[in-house]
Amino acid sequence: MKQNAQLTVGFDLDMTLIDSRPGIKAVYDLLAAETGVEIDSELVISRLGPPVEWEMAHWYPAEAVPAMSDRYRALYADHGVSDCLALPGAYASLASVRAHHGRSVVVTGKFGPNARLNLDALDLEVDALHGTVFGPEKGTRLREEGAGIYVGDHLGDIAGARAASALAVAVATGPYDAETLGAAGADVVLPDLTAFPDWLAEYLAA
Repeated sequence: MKQNAQLTVGFDLDMTLIDSRPGIKAVYDLLAAETGVEIDSELVISRLGPPVEWEMAHWYPAEAVPAMSDRYRALYADHGVSDCLALPGAYASLASVRAHHGRSVVVTGKFGPNARLNLDALDLEVDALHGTVFGPEKGTRLREEGAGIYVGDHLGDIAGARAASALAVAVATGPYDAETLGAAGADVVLPDLTAFPDWLAEYLAA
């Protein structure tokens, strides 16, 4: 990092900073009961990352996807937040960025207002939040924020980092293992965020 540039680190949210699987599963179960459509919520939470519309397309006809996605987001705000947990290392990782006089920004495929509810409920303090972006689209927001590092668990997060010419740091806490993340082009692969503070200190000292 250049000495005259402020450190800005982007983070994905679901399965990077937080374990949102319990809340998401509960909401899909509620939606299934409400609509009478059988949804395999265990399968749903095994492949988190893309926008909710992508998942809804597996369970509902195309014409129903927008309405069902909106209903999911409304249910999530009321029923999906309280069951989510901060992943190990999340607080320490954000603190490590602050300790280096940097900024942390969350760039996520999750609906922005619901992402904000998650962050506030868990007291995860970040400097900016951008929601409803996935894959290379994340690169636009990362560039706007001046992020030189992007941390995520999904192949789409690696694509987002690449689109922003940012360092792609992958954590193996989501749907992909370390080998798959490395093969997809991650610059750095960590087992989880507990390894991030030490890695960041070494990276900045190099």
